[in-house]
Amino acid sequence: MTNPLGQFLRARRAQAKPEDAGLAPGPRRRVSGLRREEVALLAGVSTDYYIRLEQGRERNPSAQVLDALAQALDLDEELAAHLHRVARPLPARRPAGDRVSENLLRSMAAWPDTPAVVLGPYLNVLAHNALGGALFAGHRYSDDLLRLVFLDPDGRAFYPDWEKVAVNTVGALRAAATDQDDPRLIEVVGELSVKSAEFRKLWARHDIRQKTGETKRFRHPLVGALTLSYESLTVNSAPGQQLVIYQADADSQTAEALQLLGSLAATDD
Repeated sequence: MTNPLGQFLRARRAQAKPEDAGLAPGPRRRVSGLRREEVALLAGVSTDYYIRLEQGRERNPSAQVLDALAQALDLDEELAAHLHRVARPLPARRPAGDRVSENLLRSMAAWPDTPAVVLGPYLNVLAHNALGGALFAGHRYSDDLLRLVFLDPDGRAFYPDWEKVAVNTVGALRAAATDQDDPRLIEVVGELSVKSAEFRKLWARHDIRQKTGETKRFRHPLVGALTLSYESLTVNSAPGQQLVIYQADADSQTAEALQLLGSLAATDD
């Protein structure tokens, strides 16, 4: 039986800084981060109880205990919410699969100047409009943003801020992985862990990054540097799917480059 709560607590405990909790780091510390007894003290629970949580022998912590642990481990809002989810998981929803609704496809097609893609829970591209396809075209893994980041030979060139993108990509996968026992998730994580040391290290951190919106830089092989803001929207009719819409600032160099990219894509068609 898996123990996602224990795995999460151990990962976050290892990353917590003793000095942030008012504890002396000290040269004799044999563990990185906080000791189990220190987390227990900070959270106001017994060391034995905390150890049982990490070992999976205690699986029903109260909301108050979880809040106290989140504070002891200095978790941000997203990580604290994830702690509650892994400790008290809801019944897994049946994923919608890889089929994208015709209505959504028609809506995307009506945005000729706006790149848009639909992602599955494992960040695979399920659908795109013409400009969305052109944005990610030309790579070995153009249809899989997770593998594009970690396995594609062009990944680091395509993403100038590769380290930031890598952290956010793994965090987004963690956030979307509502069922830790999903065979497809196990397969994806297994492959990436074997083939990419960077992915393996980041996956072990248990970071969470909800894919909502930010600005991202690209270095496109055809039109050069692009700076795009994006918004990620959940597709309510298809659990696990996300609609990601990219936009350039008006009258910017990126807007001109997107126009050129759209023209090139139309020519290829």
